[in-house]
Amino acid sequence: MWKELQSFIPLGYAAAAIGLFLLRKWIAGGVCHSKVHLSGKTVLITGANTGIGKETARDMARRGARVVMACRDLIRAERAANEIRRSTGNCDIVVRQLDLASLYSVRQFAKEYNATEERLDVLINNAGVMMCPKWLTEDGYETQLAVNHLGHFLLTNLLLGKLKSSAPSRVVNVSSMAHKCGEIHFDDLCFEKRPYNALVSYRQSKLANVLFSKELACRMKGTGVSSFSLHPGIIRTELSRHVERWSLLLKVLLAIPCMLLMKTPWQGAQTSIYCAVTEGLEDKSGCYFSDCAVKEPAPEGNDSQTALRLWEVSVQMVAYTEET
Repeated sequence: MWKELQSFIPLGYAAAAIGLFLLRKWIAGGVCHSKVHLSGKTVLITGANTGIGKETARDMARRGARVVMACRDLIRAERAANEIRRSTGNCDIVVRQLDLASLYSVRQFAKEYNATEERLDVLINNAGVMMCPKWLTEDGYETQLAVNHLGHFLLTNLLLGKLKSSAPSRVVNVSSMAHKCGEIHFDDLCFEKRPYNALVSYRQSKLANVLFSKELACRMKGTGVSSFSLHPGIIRTELSRHVERWSLLLKVLLAIPCMLLMKTPWQGAQTSIYCAVTEGLEDKSGCYFSDCAVKEPAPEGNDSQTALRLWEVSVQMVAYTEET
């Protein structure tokens, strides 16, 4: 009896290994297979010093692009840039400081970019914060809304002239499947009237990404500027650091499942890369992507009236005019 059981043990290990391999392959999702070269093109990526932003920057560099890494922490950004230069052989990697929690910083960054850079072929709004405590920015706005939406909204608008002059060009907005449970609370965007909820705030900011991308696509028709939003997947990155700080026990308990059930940063970057470089996507402007394919967003993400209203409210909040 024991000998018979022993003969089945190797088969059990093999079946488990195959099952784990197939699970990991399914979790990894789509891969961008485009061979497009980006010589002579300029790609700007926010939050490019870590996670999927760093992997996206590495891919753009391998394709020969001039890569501008817009990051808050210049020391970490320069360290990442040096690593990308070494691994790709592309030395045309530029680091510039950008704090999306500060509208002043966004304006200064855009002013310098417009004055010193000749082109902007792809803008990847990648940086973000996730489920942080209730913090207010120097402008008085709740941090997740400010960083994930308002900062990128202002940045994109201030760089539209460069995007138009470089057309065909693209804006890629990294959102999340969390938008599907989101709602834009126009009467209380920054939780001034109700108790703060980190998850509700995060969902609102990610829905704002989808709606912003949709409205931008409508406004850019005929200009050669395309706009896409996307869900990168559930990824092992620093973005979840605030969640892990809630409980050391939670961090420990989730460690192994996270290793098995989450994408790596390289895998998570694939849809951003796909939207940035894949040829023939212009007729998909305004669409939402996941795993390198067009997917249907939540009904709230398809609401044109809400998208328009959010745009108008955002313009007021960041005090944006065409002359800004």
